[in-house]
Amino acid sequence: MNDRITAELWQQLWQGLRNALSAPPALKITGRQALVSAYPVSELATTSMALAAQAAASLNDNDRPLRIDCALASRWFQHALRPIHRPPAALWDPFAGDYACADGWVRLHTNAPHHREAMERVLGQHDNRQALADTVAEWDRFTLEQAVVDAGGCAAALRSLQEWQQHPQGQSVSREALIEQSLQPCGPAPAWSLPPARPLLGVRVLDLTRIIAGPVATRFLAGLGADVLRIDPHGWHEPALEEEMTLGKRCARLDLKSTDDRRRFEQLLAQSDVLVHGYRADALSNLGYDPETRQKLRPGLVDVSLNAWGWTGPWRNRRGFDSLVQMACGIADRGREWQGGDAPVPLPVQALDHATGYLMAAAVLEGLRQRLQHGTGFTARLSLARTACLLTDHPLSADELPGGLGARQPQDEEQEMVLSGWGMAAQLRAPFWLPGTPLMWSRSPSPLGSAAAEWRENGS
Repeated sequence: MNDRITAELWQQLWQGLRNALSAPPALKITGRQALVSAYPVSELATTSMALAAQAAASLNDNDRPLRIDCALASRWFQHALRPIHRPPAALWDPFAGDYACADGWVRLHTNAPHHREAMERVLGQHDNRQALADTVAEWDRFTLEQAVVDAGGCAAALRSLQEWQQHPQGQSVSREALIEQSLQPCGPAPAWSLPPARPLLGVRVLDLTRIIAGPVATRFLAGLGADVLRIDPHGWHEPALEEEMTLGKRCARLDLKSTDDRRRFEQLLAQSDVLVHGYRADALSNLGYDPETRQKLRPGLVDVSLNAWGWTGPWRNRRGFDSLVQMACGIADRGREWQGGDAPVPLPVQALDHATGYLMAAAVLEGLRQRLQHGTGFTARLSLARTACLLTDHPLSADELPGGLGARQPQDEEQEMVLSGWGMAAQLRAPFWLPGTPLMWSRSPSPLGSAAAEWRENGS
């Protein structure tokens, strides 16, 4: 683990959260093994999770030093939950991945059925991956990237860091704040007291996020006692992620294009304290729920949103995922150079997703702190592409490469047995220790759509 980079990241994250140049609180770091990468992935894992934990401590002016385990934080960026006596779900669609083009590489993201169908409208249907690779090899990378995107799919061409920094989107996102924040008009006095042992007890969090970053944020909030209600559209499934990402939450379904479901959503929002959402830049506004409407429905709302490519620039409404952002912004190309090969080499984990998730959780907690102190509403916007700048600004030199956090299974003392809606599982223990404020979940993981779209008294 690189102490210099850890200190720099911790300073940047704290200042990004507080919008000030104040020195961050001290960290006590243990378990110093790190993931092997050309970038400081474990340092980012440690500091982003620490930021969320420190934001929780700040709700109650807890100034006791935060202790965090770097190796355990890194494992949380891999898998926090491991099935017992049953195979894990497949993480990727058979056709998802990196493909060689005539002039470089492109990544196709086909996990969602409609994204795979979009790819097939451009490249045709194939019986196997090799057949698809043969077709992709006839394209140039940027033409194929744009064709798949225009068809409603998800793709990213491999770019060097220099190419990304010269690209209009790369230039645009580099000028954005890490956590863009603003205060909103005052709302009614909150009904919660935020006790130190369960800081978010009684806080209602409406979760409109999918895949990894947003669900990581709301999973963390649930671990602090929040009543999290996740809303997905009918027919949406995440078989590879549901068990791990629904910990502590109730999961319901609504169609925001249905009159009845829109009415129900507005009732839920009017009774919420926090809204966390991961729609593309204009998508929620196009459904009739722009930021002003959301604050009108719930004055004083803490409103935190995520976008893949950033909130300005020509790609602000482009679909994106962690693996695509790594491909486009120079991270996978830097890994390729580091390994001395031809194919892209991404980070060993989906670090942009996980880190941004904890930054989102920290933003929610900062918003609640502002709400308590000043009675204001609060909005924050984050993006995977902006988080990527933290890494690309801190490349590791050859003599800084870590010794390596192995691929071994976590030790018994690092995990505990839990029962989910799928069966027995081993869950990692929390990577940080904050005196008097444990991270613990009152609900087991449950399938999407398994609960009613309603708030319950006392969060039961």
